[in-house]
Amino acid sequence: MSVNTSLAGKTALVTGGARGIGAGIVRALAAEGATVALTYSSSEDAAETLVTEIAAAGGKALAIRADNSDADTARQGVRDAVDALGSLDILVNNAGAGWFEPFTDTTDEHIETTIDLNIRGTVYTTQEALKHLPDNGRIITIGSSSGKVTLFAGGTIYGMSKAALVGFTKGLARDLGARGITANVIQPGPIDTDGNPADGPFGGYLAGLTALNRFGTPADVGGLAAWIASDAANFMTGESISIDAGWTA
Repeated sequence: MSVNTSLAGKTALVTGGARGIGAGIVRALAAEGATVALTYSSSEDAAETLVTEIAAAGGKALAIRADNSDADTARQGVRDAVDALGSLDILVNNAGAGWFEPFTDTTDEHIETTIDLNIRGTVYTTQEALKHLPDNGRIITIGSSSGKVTLFAGGTIYGMSKAALVGFTKGLARDLGARGITANVIQPGPIDTDGNPADGPFGGYLAGLTALNRFGTPADVGGLAAWIASDAANFMTGESISIDAGWTA
């Protein structure tokens, strides 16, 4: 029996899609045939470079500036994407950030920024997107293995923010089940990005916490996201899926 993973004719929005994991997801969705809008806050050059790359490969993508840490601009980013795409079938909540530092030393600014971007931004974006998503649409949220298990000190606020996304996703699955809209959260382990390079000062330590003793790539997460977005995953909702090389094993 063949499994249909094509996204031809579908439209998608990936928040924070200019770099890192987000860019890997944009590439994977576009490679499966989706037309993809990606939002960025400050990485305009990276966003436009990615759009050009996808067009050169025969895909379709466009970039939209939107700050997901602010309610109004997060919602406006969704509206701008729908205006440009003409519809919205797939939402990927990828925009996120955080700090690893002792909780006793964490500033109010770091706490609020983490909550604003990782939690509130996801909630605002999703609520706006649901005005446009059709029945049987897809909501995919990028969490973190830190939201499932804490293997070292310093991740209290970041882990809290990512764990909240699991509860949010499970609630969405129940709220939206009657419409056939699925909601799932992907929890990556260490992924080789500019912000967390495998060859960085902590790379060896982090890789050593995995069963495979290595980092993953944005393409690894992108491939999983594209599968969840496809018809192949239409019976899966409310799930928290780890892709972490055994980080949580």
